[in-house]
Amino acid sequence: MKIKYFDLIDQTFEFPQREFSLNQEELLFHDIPMMDLVEQYGTPLKFTYLPSISSQIQKAKSWFDMAMSKVNYSGKYHYCYCTKSSHFEPVLTEALKNDIHIETSSAFDIDIVKKLVSDGKLKKNNYVVCNGYKTDAYLENIASLIHSGYKNVIPVIDNTLELDKLSNSLNPEEQLEIGIRIASEEEPKFAFYTSRLGIGYKDIVPFYEQKVQSNKQVELKMLHFFINTGIRDTAYYWSELSKCLGVYVKLKKVCPTLTALNIGGGFPIKNSLNFNFDYAHMVEEIVRQVKTYCAEHNVPEPDLFTEFGSFTVGESGGAIYKILHQKPQNDREKWNMIDSSFMTNLPDSWAINKRFVMLPVNRWNDEYERVFLGGLTCDSDDYYNSEQHVNAIYLPKYDVRKPLYIGFFNTGAYQESVGGYGGIQHCLTPAPKHIIIQRNEDGSWRSELFAPEQSPESMLRILGYQ
Repeated sequence: MKIKYFDLIDQTFEFPQREFSLNQEELLFHDIPMMDLVEQYGTPLKFTYLPSISSQIQKAKSWFDMAMSKVNYSGKYHYCYCTKSSHFEPVLTEALKNDIHIETSSAFDIDIVKKLVSDGKLKKNNYVVCNGYKTDAYLENIASLIHSGYKNVIPVIDNTLELDKLSNSLNPEEQLEIGIRIASEEEPKFAFYTSRLGIGYKDIVPFYEQKVQSNKQVELKMLHFFINTGIRDTAYYWSELSKCLGVYVKLKKVCPTLTALNIGGGFPIKNSLNFNFDYAHMVEEIVRQVKTYCAEHNVPEPDLFTEFGSFTVGESGGAIYKILHQKPQNDREKWNMIDSSFMTNLPDSWAINKRFVMLPVNRWNDEYERVFLGGLTCDSDDYYNSEQHVNAIYLPKYDVRKPLYIGFFNTGAYQESVGGYGGIQHCLTPAPKHIIIQRNEDGSWRSELFAPEQSPESMLRILGYQ
């Protein structure tokens, strides 16, 4: 009996999941036929499914609301979107429909903030949390927001010089609210044990007492905590959170204006069909630990801020490619060549071996085979195999008479910015066309072309030939 690709998936995973389903032998993502996109736009293509963004935000808000209610937490919760995960205007517009705030990381982010305000999508009393190392241009742009009457701009101080420069830029009647970022201690697997960002644990209280306490125009409002491994239910995470709370309590006892704890981002997103993470439990445990620690040390509970980026937009994105050709190598390896490049279009798969959900878009009733996936560039690293994938890659058998399309899902965070969207990429691989998918009021879906595939003329102009 021939074993079909559907049988393989059905035996290996709990399929279909909420996002995925089948219409005969073709894949649906949120009930949207992926082959319809292929037939309308061709490949390669990337898409952004905007309703997923609002869904993720509302889920996180509900988890924090339920947790705070359950433990009788007195502080408030504020959801900030980490813009660096995806700066695209449709993404920001969708996210801001959900009464959220903004976290920035560069000077040009501030220009986006100003445009969102001028378009009526963001208000001047929304929180704008300014993170990252701040160049003079970044500091000047932050100061321009304050001069323009933005009420809740919170630059998170990364080093002591930033505060001096910001203070010097204030007009006499202006007030500045700041945060301080903790230079967290990372897991030993990282090349550097202490984060390059922020101020060391032992230096934070002295910094406040020496630089902030006597400054009439500056108030410390927020303590910022983030670790690279993100929010995980591990002994390491809880240990670092406890150390952070220790700093918060010490700081609060000498700084009455401190009212907010920012726990950053780092919620994981699905990278395979067998992904399992109890978000609600994790949120409840964080809220409970903050409340318990503050009660034990007799300090008020802080307002909680998060800066979810990948969690907000990651699961909204996908990419679809066509298998152009199969190259048998060494009598045992089968390389399926896609009509694009992993290095340029999904750079995290190459740079950090990041896993994505990968599934065929059509031919689910065909027999399957184990393959490797190769990109179009001449670089030996332009591939996607079991090192990046959760296990070996199986796809419907290659047949020159029957086109095969594959999709990578949950790719909506960072891939365009890391890959250099619209610029020059390895072997002059063009950026694929970008499709925006939205829902109508009656629940039906619609798509539109956000950007066409990058043209030769665009590349020649960038390279100075035109």
